[in-house]
Amino acid sequence: MDTTDVLLHPVRLRVVHAFAGDRVLTTSQLCERMPEVPKVTMYRHVGVLAEAGFLEVADERRVRGTVERYYRLRRDRPSVGTADAAAMTPDDHRRGFAAAMAVLIAEFNAYLDREGADPVADGVSYRQGTLWLSPEELGRMTGDLLAVLGPYLANEPAPGRRPYLLSPIRFPAGPASEEGDDAPS
Repeated sequence: MDTTDVLLHPVRLRVVHAFAGDRVLTTSQLCERMPEVPKVTMYRHVGVLAEAGFLEVADERRVRGTVERYYRLRRDRPSVGTADAAAMTPDDHRRGFAAAMAVLIAEFNAYLDREGADPVADGVSYRQGTLWLSPEELGRMTGDLLAVLGPYLANEPAPGRRPYLLSPIRFPAGPASEEGDDAPS
């Protein structure tokens, strides 16, 4: 299974997200975080991620006669790069987008199901807006966003911090417009 196939699955994407911030978790802890995923399914997906080089065993402990493995994300794990994305078919991109949306919905539902969830106090936002950008402006905006977000992406778990899932989604919402095409007559 190649990197793209491994990541184009909602449960595996959620597992990867769960390990963010150098977390070390057991499969049982993942099952607690995602109770809607059957245990057998969770164990299978953790196995796929470990075999594909995304997860590594951080520790092993004997618990009631069995060995419990503690996993973490490998720092040198595979990723879907530009060349991989360029090789994807339109249907691959549809599957990838659907998987990403399924993760967002599942994680948002898990958040809302938590005791004391308060979307306003927690700064929850799911707004959408349309930006009219030339290719050059899109490139500058992307660079600006990375410059702003970069220092925060380096944050690690600490007292007073909680993880926030940020999912920028961008795609052309319509055909390219020539000057004046959309002007009223």
